[in-house]
Amino acid sequence: MRLRIDDREVDVAPGSTILDAARQAGVSIPTLCHRNGHTPITSCFVCVVRVNGSPRLSPSCSTRAAEGMVVASDSPDVREARRTALELMFGDHLGDCLGPCQSVCPAHMDIPAMIRFISAGQMRQAIVTVKEKISLPAVLGRICPEICEGGCRRGNKDAPVAVCLLKRHAADIDLLSDDPYLPPCEPSSGKRAAILGTGPAGLSAAYYLQQAGVDCDLFDSQALAGGMLRYGVGQDRLPWEVLDAEIGIVSKLGAAFHLGEPAFDGPALLKLRDTFDAVLLATGPTQAGKPLISGLAMAGQGVKVDRRTLATNLPGFFAAGAVVTPTRHAVRSVAAGRLAALGIVSSLTGASVVAVEREFTVRMGKVEGVELDRFMATAVDAPRAVVSADRGLDLTSALTEANRCMHCDCRKKQTCSLRDFAIEYAVDPRAYAGERREFEQDLSDSRIVFEPGKCIACGICVHVAGDGPIGLAFNGRGFHVRVTTPFHASLSDALGDRAGECVESCPTGALAWR
Repeated sequence: MRLRIDDREVDVAPGSTILDAARQAGVSIPTLCHRNGHTPITSCFVCVVRVNGSPRLSPSCSTRAAEGMVVASDSPDVREARRTALELMFGDHLGDCLGPCQSVCPAHMDIPAMIRFISAGQMRQAIVTVKEKISLPAVLGRICPEICEGGCRRGNKDAPVAVCLLKRHAADIDLLSDDPYLPPCEPSSGKRAAILGTGPAGLSAAYYLQQAGVDCDLFDSQALAGGMLRYGVGQDRLPWEVLDAEIGIVSKLGAAFHLGEPAFDGPALLKLRDTFDAVLLATGPTQAGKPLISGLAMAGQGVKVDRRTLATNLPGFFAAGAVVTPTRHAVRSVAAGRLAALGIVSSLTGASVVAVEREFTVRMGKVEGVELDRFMATAVDAPRAVVSADRGLDLTSALTEANRCMHCDCRKKQTCSLRDFAIEYAVDPRAYAGERREFEQDLSDSRIVFEPGKCIACGICVHVAGDGPIGLAFNGRGFHVRVTTPFHASLSDALGDRAGECVESCPTGALAWR
């Protein structure tokens, strides 16, 4: 049979569904409740399409293909219907995609992932995770104001997890190793960036630009690199050997340092722009309202920039850190340096620019009382580590501290289909928000975690577990339907050897490996 899906014609065998035909034609249709080899459940309604101009939408997973059929799978009205279906699911969804600590971190670092790696003794993976967003973790582990710890739910129980000490622990181990981590770098693109200032913003920008194949030259009027990290922080808090070690990593990536250079005036800056493909101003605070270059727009106490790219109004010039917004917090300048690097790479390659990074997340909100106790069920009941300023965590205390984490984030945020489609369809997770259900988690199987609040009642696990010893079942009706274990059985007894398949096939974080 031949049918048309959007602008593509496809021949399919009799008995095929529209979803089968779409996949054969290379047309992507989202699904949450469909599983190959199982009878269509048609509960999620995100695979809907319009057939032959009908006023009613049809689920593609169960609608049979027919000769001459004309299917619209990506029209505005179809996309809007899918968005509404997704938003209705989020109306009853309970759980944070990102941990509260990550949500408030100025650098947006995946703190929960770092902690899990440290807990497992996987220090290399921990530092790789950290350096995806933070280029100077040993430095920040000593001087960071612990903004992320203000969002830690463990603080509502006794004391927040010592995130900064754990970051410092992973970074110190890496720097003291025989093979400190160097991120992979693209081959040189031939593009060059001049960075004025070797403080946290400039060093961070160079770290990420070198990875993207952009050669960096850093200029500073001081004889030693580091900017305010060296000259604004006491060595009792930040020893120079630690700072020098992390600057050394930037140098090993290929960045060239020009120190003790005279400060650049306006004409010299314009000449620099003629020599380099991009110029980043990371010189620290400026005199209020006084532009560094004639014609450079100022805003308030700093340089005016496009907040998505940190580009200035002058072509080829970017600005990051305290030169844009005066700050006492180096972590904000480090984050700004990375954003500037992304903006520069985008301008040099013509790639589209992603807005200031705010990952999609659902927020559970305040947790206390019995709900907080349930979170604590997977955490070590130990006091927060206490160390002196000149001494970090030893291995034993680092493992204990990491295991204090309550794992507020979703264990499957990187593979959650519900979240992926929410991003693709620009979903507002609060569009149909109702009364929040109570947080629960089933830990009766030592291998996995079941969080009913994240379940969308798609039915896949019920089908898969049907071949197990007891299986799973639906309980309730309408909006109150829930997936449960029959006869009050434990999750382990109900799933048996089907547990792994259930976890892997769950389209959300409702069923996840511990």
